[in-house]
Parts: sequence; C-alpha cells; structure tokens
Amino acid sequence: MATNLFALDTNVFIAAHRTYYAFDIAPGFWNSLLKLAKTGKIVSITQVEDELRKGHDPKNPTEYDLLAKWATTDFHPYFMKTDAPQVIQAYTRIINWVFDSKAYPMAAKDEFASIPDSWILAYSLANNAVLVTNENKLNVTSKVPIPIVCKHFGIEYKNTFDLLRTLQVKLS
Repeated sequence: MATNLFALDTNVFIAAHRTYYAFDIAPGFWNSLLKLAKTGKIVSITQVEDELRKGHDPKNPTEYDLLAKWATTDFHPYFMKTDAPQVIQAYTRIINWVFDSKAYPMAAKDEFASIPDSWILAYSLANNAVLVTNENKLNVTSKVPIPIVCKHFGIEYKNTFDLLRTLQVKLS
C-alpha cells in the first residue's frame, strides 16, 4: 500500500517541541528527524514550514523561536513544494469531497481549504506517503479531521510514536 515515505504534519513538530521532545531535553529526536530526512524517509511540505515560521520573531526570542529557526535552517531542504500536477489533482479531489460533505459546516470547510492539513493530505495521497499526525479525533464536526479524510481516501496515517517505532529510531 504505502511506500517508505512519511509526510509530517505541523502538529508533529509543534507537539514534540512544546512537550515531550523539547530541544533542550531531547536533541536526539531532532537529530533523528534530520537523519531520516537526509535518507529520504521523511519530508514535510512548504505550507507546514510557513506555519512553523509564524512562531519566529527575532526581536523577541522564545522557546517557540527555536522550532521556527530549526525548521527554516536545518530542516528547510525537506519541506517539499506542492505545485506538482499530481498533488494539485489530489488536492482538488480532497477539497471537492470535503465541500460535497454534509458532515461539516461551511466555516470548517473553508478553514480546511486554507490550512496546511488539506495540502499535507494531498501530498500524501499523490505520493503514496504515510501521513504522520498526532490528530486522532474522528467524530468532530467543528473541523475536518485528518483521520476521516485519510480513511476516505485510503491514506495510511501514524502518530509520532508509531513513526519512531516503524523506522526503529532509538533516542539516546
């Protein structure tokens, strides 16, 4: 079904940074992401990089700035563009399905079309990649949940810990 490519959602980076894998506690996590990216096993997309960059304010350094800096310097080469015809075609299929759905209010549909979630799903679908996300809610109607879209389109998805186990990452 899926290849050995894993596409990381924004929340993978943010949740790790803000909680269990902060840069000062677990630098091995971030080094492992870079090693996996260099070997072509993991990527993300430019829309995710843009979202992570929003946390960067060079005049007011905070912990969140570390993630923005890391994303725009160290991980930058591994944020893929989504302008390939097959990604745009997948995006169109996903957006059409979402907007045809009666399960979500128009505000949720509009938000979904404007955030990186829709593009990471399209990239994953077009590239037969496993989508890595920490989102796990299936019965939400106030937003379009990534797992529901994955299930409908047959996109395999995992959380951060499953990714690490699948790729046999050992943090030391």
